[in-house]
Amino acid sequence: MYDSNDFDPDLFDPDFLDPDLLVFLLILLLISLVVSAVYYVIGALIYYNASKTNGFSDVAYLSWIPIVNIYSFFLLTAKGEDNQAVRAVATRNVIIYAVLTVVSFIPFLFINIIASIGIIGFVTYFGYRLFYRWTGGIGKSVLYTFLTFITLGLFFNIYGLMKMNKPFVA
Repeated sequence: MYDSNDFDPDLFDPDFLDPDLLVFLLILLLISLVVSAVYYVIGALIYYNASKTNGFSDVAYLSWIPIVNIYSFFLLTAKGEDNQAVRAVATRNVIIYAVLTVVSFIPFLFINIIASIGIIGFVTYFGYRLFYRWTGGIGKSVLYTFLTFITLGLFFNIYGLMKMNKPFVA
């Protein structure tokens, strides 16, 4: 039986953590930071060029600003009859995304889990919409969304780099 007065001095021993493990974790952290930075730069480049190509050159610079660049993503996927309607829909989607993100940090009655699932579904749908606008076909869009999910975004980066300077077909 565990007694709260038991003390294990080995847990507080400075040699408890293996130096090889710490070096491995540090290398893993550095690799993760480099990969994240590369994904960010490629994503910003894709959104920037796609925005300029498809008539949103006045706000294309937002693609390079962290957190704010989600507006470019929603702007490229928004439906609307004219430019003002498209921007209104994109703004509404950004607000929904922001609310879901804030709610996902509230640890109350699993509401954060539901909000996180909502974010995943929301972003997946709009990723599908972006592929649809590039390809014009439902089947290809579903396949490309699935491939993006499986490859952890690598497929999106490759395909986006190929299509970023071409106008949308749908």
